[in-house]
Amino acid sequence: MDKRSIVLKNGEVYHYVEQGQGDQVLLLIHGNFSSSLHFTPLLERLPNNIKVIAPDLRGYGDSTYYRRISSLNDFAEDLYLFMQAKEIETYDVVGWSLGGGVALELAAHHPEVVKSLVLINSTTHKGYPVFKKGADGKPLVGEVYQSADEMATDPVQVLPLLNAQKNNNFDFVSYIFDLTIYTVNKPSAEDNKLWINESLKQRNLPDADWALANLNMSDQHNLYNAGTNNISKVKAPVLHTWGTKDVTVPEYMIKDNVKALEEQSKLVVYEDCGHSPLVDVPDQLTKDILEFIGYKG
Repeated sequence: MDKRSIVLKNGEVYHYVEQGQGDQVLLLIHGNFSSSLHFTPLLERLPNNIKVIAPDLRGYGDSTYYRRISSLNDFAEDLYLFMQAKEIETYDVVGWSLGGGVALELAAHHPEVVKSLVLINSTTHKGYPVFKKGADGKPLVGEVYQSADEMATDPVQVLPLLNAQKNNNFDFVSYIFDLTIYTVNKPSAEDNKLWINESLKQRNLPDADWALANLNMSDQHNLYNAGTNNISKVKAPVLHTWGTKDVTVPEYMIKDNVKALEEQSKLVVYEDCGHSPLVDVPDQLTKDILEFIGYKG
């Protein structure tokens, strides 16, 4: 699947895949340690009378990383500029994992452009914590890092993957994905090769982990900061999905999001599904997305 590119007003060059035609537009936002191509199972199943656009976020895949991000909202603002450059005024948004946090920020800061939100196994709007580690490697809950550069030294959650990216260590990343993402079904050897090689292109892992830890759209302190309460600005209807065998995003995170957006939320739980419904239940996921965004066929 060939990627196109477009220059944003802020100077970053975004690479993306696009397919289909039609008035209904679906923006796909990938997660951490991935890229637009990780949405291949969804792209293969979505009808061609919907315009589907999946960009590589800044610092991921083939997109540039001229300026460091410090928050998930930096990604959200990129996407707002990206869709402006594409001359698309309103669209439905799908965000997976970290991409769910980006989608929430986009919907909070630009509610006029987001028609609906689909959060696939998303981080909570209260952030995904990275705490310092003790000598036994276990988290010292409440002990936070002071910067992205300091977080880069985390011996469990950050440094091993950072080194794998620097050393282009395909086998290690594949091993970690098997443990944390593909806990039910495994992708084909061809897809796994494509996706791991895309993951290895990431150039902003500590910055992304820092942004995730500092994400706090609630009105409560999350140990990193006091929160913005921007979750109250999200007006779009929201579909939340979660897999019962997801070891990366625990159930409480999904419930946090559902509770914060209770009046406009629908929750779908997939049995025997891990962190990637894209691999474990792609047909059902596609069906649920199409129904939620009001696809008429």
